[in-house]
Amino acid sequence: MAEITGNILVIDDDPDVLTAAHLLLKRHFALVVVEENPARIPRHLQEQSWDVVLLDMNFELGANSGREGLHWLAQILRLQPACSVILMTAYGAVDTAVTAMKEGAIDFVLKPWPNERLLTTINNALRLRSSQQEVTRLKSREKELAPPLPRGELIGDSPAMRQVYRYIEKTAPTEANVLILGANGTGKELVARELYRHSLRKDEVLVSVDLGALSEGLFESELFGHKKGAFTGATTERIGRLQAASGGTLFLDEIGNLPLHLQAKLLRVLEQRQVLPVGSNTPVTIDIRLICATNMPLQTLVEEGTFREDLLYRINTVQIRLPSLHERREDLPLLLKHFISFYSNKYKLPEKPLAPAALQQLASYAWPGNVRELRHAVERALIMSTGSELRAEELLLNARTQGAAVAAPSGPATFTSDMLNLDDLEKSAVETALRKYTGNISHAAKALGITRTSLYRRMEKYGL
Repeated sequence: MAEITGNILVIDDDPDVLTAAHLLLKRHFALVVVEENPARIPRHLQEQSWDVVLLDMNFELGANSGREGLHWLAQILRLQPACSVILMTAYGAVDTAVTAMKEGAIDFVLKPWPNERLLTTINNALRLRSSQQEVTRLKSREKELAPPLPRGELIGDSPAMRQVYRYIEKTAPTEANVLILGANGTGKELVARELYRHSLRKDEVLVSVDLGALSEGLFESELFGHKKGAFTGATTERIGRLQAASGGTLFLDEIGNLPLHLQAKLLRVLEQRQVLPVGSNTPVTIDIRLICATNMPLQTLVEEGTFREDLLYRINTVQIRLPSLHERREDLPLLLKHFISFYSNKYKLPEKPLAPAALQQLASYAWPGNVRELRHAVERALIMSTGSELRAEELLLNARTQGAAVAAPSGPATFTSDMLNLDDLEKSAVETALRKYTGNISHAAKALGITRTSLYRRMEKYGL
């Protein structure tokens, strides 16, 4: 019989029963602890995570009602809901054992037991627990996959982009950790997706975590998971993003925004390849391929003491830098053609060509929002355009006064007395924050008092 390893706790007031159980079980399972005093049950449950608890039904001398067993069964399941409880009972208490199974016990064995019967019962309980954990893991993994990384593709044939393609081609089939650098809107998420699509883990999961949108208070719970009852509001057990990504690829976006004290916790996990869910004493082994991205100068942050040098070494086996759009202006015709075709098809609109004089004007614009800004500009222009061609001014609605936008990046929003529409006020505030922080989404979101995700939604809403 193939046995599954596990941690077993045996509770009985009969020393002979405990001795027999310990001698038998220690040969088959990772950890076996016996306990004569049921009052010590809570301490055992707080100090160690148990896969199976063998619980006697009666402890008081002469007792045969099973009342104590039912009491401790409830306590065990309250403190460790995922634990499998097997009852130990005498022949005359089978009815009580059946009642206990309705209360959450997994099975029962009769004393004295045949050794093979006891081992089979424990192994069946372990297999059931393993199946339940796998179902929980898969459900959590499915939850972590939504929303997915933005769909799209890398467009461009400039020397700078050809260099990016070469790095992806060389790096993707390896297990090397990759750090993607680039300004907001350059397509770091798309590089992460390309690395994943061409990796040896392409048939496994890709889990994305935006560290810039993750509050410090939820960092450990979101990344490492938690047990039921680990903190107020933890009504169910949850596996974290790291465990959900096990076997596949983990993409940590905006890693430069991670506070210093949380960097140490992440580094420890990456070094040990184990996570400890909040409220648990048992670490969980993970197997991930790591991809990180940031728009921040990490080496400068290391020199300033705000980013750990050892963490930088850990995530930076290979570095891929994405050029800003103004560094690859020769890619503008390709990008414009792609976005015009895509949004014309999406909105069932005629595929309008670009006016002949427009390309030079577009090439002279700085595009602070990079490819993301260009994409939204094309989308908006196609929807709003009334002519047979797309003109430069239609694609640069936010840049009609480019000099003013650059010269006054930090002034407060100007609201006039006729601006009473809430959408107009909100759009103006978002535009002002984006100008003030030159497109830095994290800083703009913080200034507005909203999350990065909420800011992205508003940018989509107003076509920014």
